[in-house]
Amino acid sequence: MQTSAVTIVDERLLSDNWYVLKNITFARTARDGSTQRQTREVYDRGNGATILLYNDVQRTVVLTRQFRLPAFMNGHSGDLIETAAGLLDGAHPEECIRREAEEETGYRIGAVEPVFEAFMSPGSVTERLHCFIAPYGAGDRIGAGGGLAEEGEDIEVLELAYDQAFAMVASGEIADGKTIMLLQHLQLRQQAARGLTILIAGPYRTGTGTGDDPALLAANVAAMEALALPLYQAGHFPIVGEWLALPMARLAGSTVIGDSAFNASFHPHALRLLARCDAVLRTGGASTGADAMVAAASTLGLPVFTRLEQIPGCRACVGAAV
Repeated sequence: MQTSAVTIVDERLLSDNWYVLKNITFARTARDGSTQRQTREVYDRGNGATILLYNDVQRTVVLTRQFRLPAFMNGHSGDLIETAAGLLDGAHPEECIRREAEEETGYRIGAVEPVFEAFMSPGSVTERLHCFIAPYGAGDRIGAGGGLAEEGEDIEVLELAYDQAFAMVASGEIADGKTIMLLQHLQLRQQAARGLTILIAGPYRTGTGTGDDPALLAANVAAMEALALPLYQAGHFPIVGEWLALPMARLAGSTVIGDSAFNASFHPHALRLLARCDAVLRTGGASTGADAMVAAASTLGLPVFTRLEQIPGCRACVGAAV
């Protein structure tokens, strides 16, 4: 086998027991023009397909749980929560995944949507995985699922709420790669459908002098508010933290910006707000408070944008400074 950059020099069969394991020596032209000669073991188990079943009305997904010996051998309990999946065995990916979904979950699905293909362990395994999603309803279930007993399958069917499944990815309870990828795809799809709740974080007191000049404070808020309308027009839900934090500070008894009641409620309230957002848009110059929002967002795993054009649906704003 040869391409413009790779030549297979030697192949040795190591095992053909369950799938095919080979020791392969190859020569490859490196980026600097030199020739590299390397030997690797390559495991060929064929290509596969997997599918995430979702219900947007109930906001639930159907997953499976089954024992996986390799995971057990690497310190896991071995009981992995997964999307339904199987090897193609010569079938078309869509044909395969319809069969696997029915065998493993008991659901006979209608329309399926291919979302991406991925090499799951390209350093050693040849498998290309075809990833699908499909809607399901209670009326689509025609059996108990559980897999094929004659093939040694003992599969538990799980129906989980969206938020529960997403939280299980974050906690590590769901540790299967294909399942994490498809759940995150679903999460992004949900966010895109409803738009993102985006906290606009920028200077508030910075540059307003030792007396917190009211006109300069208002100008800082106005600079953040100027970004709210483009976000709203792109289908998102923009929030300027000051819209909510300032009234809360007053309710807490603050009479002057920077007094004890203000300090006890202003930034803490913004942090609580951040926990209910999907992303942060960092705007303006230096700001200790805005930087704290960015740091907190990073801890929460939220994306932090610095330009409108980076945000889905806002490409028309290319060049807009924030």
